[in-house]
Amino acid sequence: MARSDKTHYSICLFDFDGTITSKDSLVDFTQYVTGKRAYYLGLLSLSPMLISYKFNLIPNHIAKQKFISHFFKGRDADQFMKLAYKYSLERIDKITRPQAIEKIRWHKEHGHKVVIVSASMECWLKGWCEKNELDLIATRLEVRDGVLTGKFATRNCHGIEKVNRVREVYDLNLCDQVYSYGDSRGDRELLELADMSFYKPFREK
Repeated sequence: MARSDKTHYSICLFDFDGTITSKDSLVDFTQYVTGKRAYYLGLLSLSPMLISYKFNLIPNHIAKQKFISHFFKGRDADQFMKLAYKYSLERIDKITRPQAIEKIRWHKEHGHKVVIVSASMECWLKGWCEKNELDLIATRLEVRDGVLTGKFATRNCHGIEKVNRVREVYDLNLCDQVYSYGDSRGDRELLELADMSFYKPFREK
């Protein structure tokens, strides 16, 4: 539902992986949970699927769900969520881009609402976003009977789904200015949504 308050404000929509971070958090988190040896063995097992994805033979959401299922399906949900939260607080600061953090601080100092809009999983971004007082829109994992199913509980927050999810939460008609930051084709629609958009703005020249 859209917010019911009628206060006008500016909103900043930040992609996470590659925009705020220098490393994909899916990769970093998976290595954090499984260790590098198990991670690379898993990639070997998944290589036919990954090659198909590389050549655009399967869509992003299918490839990501197969990846998630391979590494995390069947894990105890409570333990996994605690580990994800721990990762969020302990690890993410180590992979962020300093210029991105400076820009987030600048927006906050100017009273802008800052929202992370990410295809990554909500559980391993939540702690970091809470710590930095940022709103979060991300993909959520499905849990049944206390275990991870390896599927998503929401649509993969990628491409047009980023825009759909933003519009579900925020009434952009109330926004004086909409900013967006992204770094990939999965952010194209999010960048097109904004009054002012920035593509790969924090990469070293």
